[in-house]
Amino acid sequence: MKFLAGFSTWLFTAALAAPVHGLDDWALERWLTPMDYASDTESIRYSRIESASQDWNLCVAYPHLKDAYWLSVNYGMVQEARRLGVSFRLVEAGGYPNIDRQIEQITECMREGADALVIGTVSYDGLTETLLEIAQGRPVIATVNDIASDGISAKSGVSWVQMGAAAGLAIAKRHPKGSPPVKLAWFPGPEGAGWVRFVQQGFEEALQQSSARIVVTKWGDTGREIQVRLVEEALIERPDVDYIVGSAPAAEAAVSILRARGLSDKIGIVSDYMTHAVFRGIRRGRILSAPTDFPVLQGQLAIEQAVRALEGKLEISHVGPRVVIVDRDNLDEIGADGSLAPPAFQPMFRLN
Repeated sequence: MKFLAGFSTWLFTAALAAPVHGLDDWALERWLTPMDYASDTESIRYSRIESASQDWNLCVAYPHLKDAYWLSVNYGMVQEARRLGVSFRLVEAGGYPNIDRQIEQITECMREGADALVIGTVSYDGLTETLLEIAQGRPVIATVNDIASDGISAKSGVSWVQMGAAAGLAIAKRHPKGSPPVKLAWFPGPEGAGWVRFVQQGFEEALQQSSARIVVTKWGDTGREIQVRLVEEALIERPDVDYIVGSAPAAEAAVSILRARGLSDKIGIVSDYMTHAVFRGIRRGRILSAPTDFPVLQGQLAIEQAVRALEGKLEISHVGPRVVIVDRDNLDEIGADGSLAPPAFQPMFRLN
């Protein structure tokens, strides 16, 4: 499918074809040009392998564990590693500015003898040299965040252009082009992070179908404290905004800030990805909508791909769930399955 050529209709009807969760056969999207999120996709039924041939040891790297999104990815990885009978060590860089730390972490982790690397990167192309060295002898699986393809054996994820477009089209659905104008405060995330540029692209392109315009943009790491400060700054600079749109931590921060200021009924909130707090915010009517890219499912898939690569069984090198917009109308239908870790789940850094 070509982005935005019929994408609006596809995205708003996508909830009717949500992925299958917790089954051996998954309904997923395969990119026809592997490693290229701009290429066409096709829907496939993906059958998981039953078990690993041996106890492979994986190195898993995340940008951070500051919000519940990566916690949900972690939950999916734990479940799939247990099912397949493999182990992993998890390292997390502490935030998107910390590229040197992520390079040091994965270098050390692989030096300890890991058989493969599963990486959620902090940078689109800042780790290429390091990953090319690792890929000389061991598979590298990219998950969630897009990354330059050099040295990558497989990708599990979704197009973050589509994720950004989902937020933009949520606004366009409420305020189509030609309707009275509305003003947006936009919180895309950390400037320079690979996924953010794609979110920005999708959001801006989709917003062209609306009467909305961005009047203030606030860049910053996705830690909650930073996002609280950015939302407060935006409201001081532009108290006339009609919507706050952006990353899940920004949406979460906006809920409490608007409630404290008595603005919950005056300013709408749209998130561009799903977390536990965003899910609750939608249920309570505090957040209008958010797309889900099923991070639990992505975590499962990345571990399964790593085992396939190690055992010479990797047949599809670029695959992921289908993006689905969630709002109060379909919240119960879509549910938390595949998107969110159970509330009591704690991150696991080692699984033996």
